[in-house]
Amino acid sequence: HAKPQETILSLAAEAGSVEDLELEDVMKIGYKDIRCVESGGPEPGVGCAGRGVITSINFLEENGAYDGVDYVSYDVLGDVVCGGFAMPIRENKAQEIYIVMSGEVMAM
Repeated sequence: HAKPQETILSLAAEAGSVEDLELEDVMKIGYKDIRCVESGGPEPGVGCAGRGVITSINFLEENGAYDGVDYVSYDVLGDVVCGGFAMPIRENKAQEIYIVMSGEVMAM
């Protein structure tokens, strides 16, 4: 799309709350119907980024984002101690987990 991905949390902040958003506001649909959503998070040192993961996944579930989808990929930070990042694992939202590591700034 050549457009920056807007995040659920930034749009929720602008709208007043996540309940004021529609799925179409946050989801970009691309090649072969690949759907992309970016959770977002607080500014560094402010708030809990893991909370953004929890809020985003709950929003996506409540709005049917997973309906008719064969695969879901979560790309989360691995160097954060916050338990919110483990939420997809804790609540059995993942059947398989792959850990990708690299010495580069961006592993994926």
